[in-house]
Amino acid sequence: MNTSSKIIRHLSMAIAVAFTIGQSVSAQSLARSESDEGGWRHSITPYLFLPLSTTGTSTIDGTSVDLDLSLSEVLDVLQGAASVRYEGWNGDFGIISEVYYVRLGEDGTLPGGRVDVDVDVRQTFFNVQGAYRFANGVNASGRRYAADAAIGVQWNRLKQEIDLSGPGPGMTLGGTEEWFEPMIALRYIMEINEKWSFASRAELSGFGVNGDDLQYLLLAGFDWKGWENTSLRFGYQFYGIDYSTDRSGGEFAYDVDQNGVYAAVAFHF
Repeated sequence: MNTSSKIIRHLSMAIAVAFTIGQSVSAQSLARSESDEGGWRHSITPYLFLPLSTTGTSTIDGTSVDLDLSLSEVLDVLQGAASVRYEGWNGDFGIISEVYYVRLGEDGTLPGGRVDVDVDVRQTFFNVQGAYRFANGVNASGRRYAADAAIGVQWNRLKQEIDLSGPGPGMTLGGTEEWFEPMIALRYIMEINEKWSFASRAELSGFGVNGDDLQYLLLAGFDWKGWENTSLRFGYQFYGIDYSTDRSGGEFAYDVDQNGVYAAVAFHF
């Protein structure tokens, strides 16, 4: 592996965190009772996704590197992250919004000790969705269930940049890209008992708009209502992205698949 590829592999490890630690979603719990269906119901859910496996290809300034990362390798470059999801429902209609920010980085020196490397990765997304609950009832076991559909738009910002400094002139590889894309989602929720419920969700976005051929998200998990207005959520998630664009320095692309566990705390009011 040449020096350029080694540099980009360091950056790619950071990028893997940027697209995975925040890409989790949580399932809106059913109303506490059928009588609570009227009026607004809200939830705020901080969450975390930990990718046990990250595979794919990262391309920066026309140079591509294959990725096959473990969770420990991904976490090595994490400097901080914040992610939260909001849902508000009134009857069968809902508003969903999610915001995420992460900063990653790595400093080092190339072989020979004459060139310093500073890796800076920051990823942000913000989306707004309108949702409709098209199914809401009680199954044969007397347990409640619901199914939702949502459509919206997401703004993405990705910075993947490497600064090289040494005795001679410095050099910067990579850069920053921003884009909007449409998104759709389906979700199913089923009550298991008074404390537990099951939820699954599928989400698609991109569809070739602004360089993002496709982002997909599939998850399944459980919600435990341990307190009147607070619940814990956990499950397993599959996520992938296929984004590419042309820059003056060459192709800028990210084609990666991940899977791993997620956990969240939901506050209801």
